Amino acid sequence: MSDFFDEMGASENTGVRRTRVRRSAEAVKVRKKQRVRTAIISSILVMILTAIGVVVVPEFFDGEKTVSDYEGPGHGSVTVVIPDGATGTDMGQILAKSGVVATSKAFVDAYKADSRASGIQPGTYSLRLEMSAAGAVTALLDPSNKAEIKVTIPEGFTTWQVYARLENALGVSLTDVEEAAKGDIGLPDEAGGSPEGWYAPLTYTFEPDTTPAEALSEMVAKRVEQLKQLGIAQDEWEKTLTIASIVEREGNSTDYAKVARVILNRLDESSESVGLLQMDSTVLYGLGIAGGVPTQDQLDQDTPYNTYLHKGLPPTPIGSPGEEAIEAAVSPADGDWLYFVTVNLDTGETLFATTLDEQNKNVEKFKQWCSDNPGSCD
Repeated sequence: MSDFFDEMGASENTGVRRTRVRRSAEAVKVRKKQRVRTAIISSILVMILTAIGVVVVPEFFDGEKTVSDYEGPGHGSVTVVIPDGATGTDMGQILAKSGVVATSKAFVDAYKADSRASGIQPGTYSLRLEMSAAGAVTALLDPSNKAEIKVTIPEGFTTWQVYARLENALGVSLTDVEEAAKGDIGLPDEAGGSPEGWYAPLTYTFEPDTTPAEALSEMVAKRVEQLKQLGIAQDEWEKTLTIASIVEREGNSTDYAKVARVILNRLDESSESVGLLQMDSTVLYGLGIAGGVPTQDQLDQDTPYNTYLHKGLPPTPIGSPGEEAIEAAVSPADGDWLYFVTVNLDTGETLFATTLDEQNKNVEKFKQWCSDNPGSCD
């Protein structure tokens, strides 16, 4: 019986083992199928992502990947500022950010390839958008592309003439310029609060965003620098400018030193002039007139600048004298002249005299010239 039952038990155990083997084999097959399925799905996902990358990425980075440099002269206009001390790399970054060149690298390469590039000056430039890098280098080397404002102040200009010129050049109102002149523009104490004569007559270069106050301040600074370079004592600045401004108005450059001597001689109250300058230019300035020959009615009008009526120098300069006139005021010619008159307004011929009688004869010559040239002396 035991053998029988032993065989029965063995038979049953064997069946269980066989069942387990079959189940294990099936599990392996299932796992293999799952791994194959996973591999297939992963491959499909990789293919999809790769396809997306091929299509989307170039579109996303199109500006950087497909355009390394623009071609042609570009279009439109943009203003860029090249700061002082900027390197080629600095310029490239500025231009790329402004849309002038495609990339900073393209500009740097063009900059290195052009032996003239080191001559690019700081300043504000008007350039085109989407230019070739080489074209941008060439454009920066062309002074005509500088978006700057040049203002020339001629010698002898009065304050109101200076203000009118700045109004037009800076594109601001005359009121803005006049108000700026009342503020802090660097006038030295010697000016006594009046800017007349303190705007150095030069050609100035201003950035497009320059304010009237900044422009006037630069003009005053140039005048102070000029006076210092000429070695003029600071307590003589205002007097020197006043004399020089009259010299500028009354004479031509060949006679500046002689006109300066006449002014100094006439300031001597012990002389025949008794301290009266009797200068037509000061009379006209006091009436708001920049030049010409005064009428008798104008000569009779009493203003602080009428040197026929008031002794000594006028209260302020009567314009912006140039350096030659200033030098004449500092180093006048030697002589005892008390009078002079320009007898030919076309050539500037001027006659000097030591006595009133001699002066009257010279004045007659001037009157004759006016008669021979109708309208010239109006």
